[in-house]
Amino acid sequence: MHDLVNTLLAGSVDRKKHETLRVHVHTLPSAVANIGLIRQVWTNLISNAIKYSSTKEFSQVWINAFETGTEVVYSIRDNGVGFDMQYVHKLFSVFQRLHREDEFEGTGMGLALVYRIVALHGGRVWAEAVPDQGATFFFSLPRTVTPNDR
Repeated sequence: MHDLVNTLLAGSVDRKKHETLRVHVHTLPSAVANIGLIRQVWTNLISNAIKYSSTKEFSQVWINAFETGTEVVYSIRDNGVGFDMQYVHKLFSVFQRLHREDEFEGTGMGLALVYRIVALHGGRVWAEAVPDQGATFFFSLPRTVTPNDR
């Protein structure tokens, strides 16, 4: 996961457009998943974090993870526009947007795709936010079973 995220960041961040963007990538444990599909999850979440924090003078994104007994939880947090938690139930539905199209471009399909991919892998997706203070998106994937876990 760590290499995947760093590769995506190296190839997708236009440094001229995002001169003040700082991305902090912490240790990301590995997971068993379809690399192409998980690449799409990271691509959508990273691009959203960059897009929705782009209105800040100094945009920041933090990518982190932690492990529980049964899953690995990955998170991506930004210091962007955030959203009102009363609308969180709309985030992962197709064509549902919490911000006007003239504010931020997009089709309204990215988070629905993230949800479907993570669910296909037996994981979960959720988000937390505060308006004008940023958002954190989480997704979990089941921990791999090692012979010692049996």
